[in-house]
Amino acid sequence: MSYPGYPPQSGGYPPQAGGYPPQPGAYPPQSGGYPPAAGGYPPAAGGYPPAGGYPPQAGGYPPQAGGYPPQAGGYPPAAGGYPPAAGGFPPQAGGYPAPSGGFPPQAGGYPQPGAGGYPSMPPAGGGWGAAPGGSGMPGGPQQGYHGGPTPGQPMPSYPGPSPGGVPANPQAPAIPKGYRGSIKDFPGADPLRDVEVLRKAMKGLGTDEKAIIELLGNRTSKQRVPLVAAYKTTYGKDLFRDLKSELTGNFEDLVLAMLKTPTQFDASELREAIKGAGTDEACLIEILSSRSNAEIIEINKIYKAEYGKTLEDSISSDTSGHFRRLLVSLCQGNRDERETVDISLAKQDAQKLYAAGENKVGTDESQFNAILCARSKPHLRTVFHEYQQMCGREIEKSICREMSGNLEDGMVAVVKCIKNTPAYFAERLNKAMKGDTSGDYKKLLLKLCGGSD
Repeated sequence: MSYPGYPPQSGGYPPQAGGYPPQPGAYPPQSGGYPPAAGGYPPAAGGYPPAGGYPPQAGGYPPQAGGYPPQAGGYPPAAGGYPPAAGGFPPQAGGYPAPSGGFPPQAGGYPQPGAGGYPSMPPAGGGWGAAPGGSGMPGGPQQGYHGGPTPGQPMPSYPGPSPGGVPANPQAPAIPKGYRGSIKDFPGADPLRDVEVLRKAMKGLGTDEKAIIELLGNRTSKQRVPLVAAYKTTYGKDLFRDLKSELTGNFEDLVLAMLKTPTQFDASELREAIKGAGTDEACLIEILSSRSNAEIIEINKIYKAEYGKTLEDSISSDTSGHFRRLLVSLCQGNRDERETVDISLAKQDAQKLYAAGENKVGTDESQFNAILCARSKPHLRTVFHEYQQMCGREIEKSICREMSGNLEDGMVAVVKCIKNTPAYFAERLNKAMKGDTSGDYKKLLLKLCGGSD
C-alpha cells in the first residue's frame, strides 16, 4: 500500500529572535528541520516538549478507498465482521468507534512545541533572575581577542564602538523551531483489530515481519502505545514478551521501542546504559543533555517506579568524578527556562568561563558545571557568543583543550544541544547509521522516516 506524500512545507522553521549572530563553525540553520521519530523518540527540535499528553494531530493519512487492502496479517474478512467501506472501517456496535483524532492523549506524552522555541516551565522561585534593563551590545563590529592572553594575564575587555554602528542586541542565527511529523494518525485505527493482526503475525511457524512493519509503521505513537494494554486485555498475554520471543536484533529493539512512550523509552535506555558491566556513557549524555525539565522529571518518576531506585542513585553508583557531578546536575531537571536574556549577566558568565579555563593553569570544572547546567538556553547561547567575541575561540574548542574523556564529551554535548538540538541529533544519527541498517530493521526505519516521502 502506498501513501501520498506530504504537502510542501512552507517557510521551514521560523527564525528565533534575539541571541547572537552566526558564528563560524557553528551549526547553520536547518532548512527543513528534523522530523520526530513517529511521535516517539526523539523529536529533535528543541527536545521534547513538556509532558502533557499527545494532542490530536492535524491531518493524518487520507482515507484509503476500501479501507485496509488485503494483505498478510491484515484485518481478515469474516461473516458479521468488518465490511469494507470507503475511508476505512465503520464504527462497530459496542466496540471502538472510528476516532477522528486518534486515541485520547497519553499521560507523559509530548505535544507540539509552541511558537517561541524551547518549551518552558513557569519560572521557579529562587531561579536565575534577570537583571533589569539589560544593556545592548557595544555599537560597531567587535574585533575580539584571537588566541586570548596567556594564563594569568588580566581579563580581556570589550573594544569600543566603531563608526557605522550595529544593532543594540546581537541577532542569533535562526534556530529551527517546530517540525513536521513523518507518520500521521491512521484513520479508523482500532487497537482491538490491530492486536489481532499482531497476534496472527506471531502465531504458528515463523513470524510475519511484513505485517508487523505495515501495522506499526502506519500508526503514530499515540495509536501504538494502547496496543500493549489491548493485547493483554484480548489475549491475557504480555505483548513485549511475545514480541521478544519472535524477533531478534536491532529489529526487535526498534519494534519494542515503538510501543513505549518517549519517557518510558528514555527511562529504559538509561537503565540499560547503567546496569551490567561497564556504562554506556554516550547514552547517558545524549538523553540527559537534550531533554527539557518536564521530560527529565517524568523520566525520574518512571525510572523509580520501574526499577525501585532513583536515577540519581543509579548514576552516582556507576560513575565518578566531575563526570558524575555533571550527570547528577543534569538529571535534576531544574534548569532555568525563562526566555529573557540579560546581556550584562551573559558577559559576566562568559568572563567566568574564560577565567575557569583558558586564563588559568588547570581548569575549574565546577564553574563550567554550574553555568552550563543551570542557566537558561537563550542565556547560554548569548554567553557562547560573548565568549567567542572575548577570547576569539568557540566554547567547544576551549572545552576540548581544557578537559578530556567522558567529561569533555558530556560538556561538548550540552553545548551542542543548547546551540542547535536538531543538528546535534543529526550528528548522532549519522554516527549510528554507519552500522548495520539492513533487512526488516531498515524497512521499519524507512517507515518512520516517511517512507518514500
